[in-house]
Amino acid sequence: MVRTKNEQKVEFKCIRNGNGEAELRLILNGADEMYGKGRLFNHMILAPGRSVGDHTHTGDNEIYYFLKGSGLYNDNGKSVRVFPGDTTVCNDGECHGLVNDGDEPLEFIALILF
Repeated sequence: MVRTKNEQKVEFKCIRNGNGEAELRLILNGADEMYGKGRLFNHMILAPGRSVGDHTHTGDNEIYYFLKGSGLYNDNGKSVRVFPGDTTVCNDGECHGLVNDGDEPLEFIALILF
């Protein structure tokens, strides 16, 4: 299967009560396409000032891989600056969030696995 960029579903959502909406480009369309191994595989874009609200994972984990821009990542209450090429992992029972405090879009891949 090949899904071109033009065939990818695009959504705009406020994520976990964050500030403003994020642009979500669905790389895979949910759990069915992930064969029960996860529920989200997206290319996400946060405009300056936008955020993913702090939240705790239960029964899954989430990985971010950063492509462009920079931001502040909440790693269980500790703020860590992230840059292109960085990877974050929020395991089951842990808390995370993300703020684009820069002046350019913050782009990253988000993957949630069970």
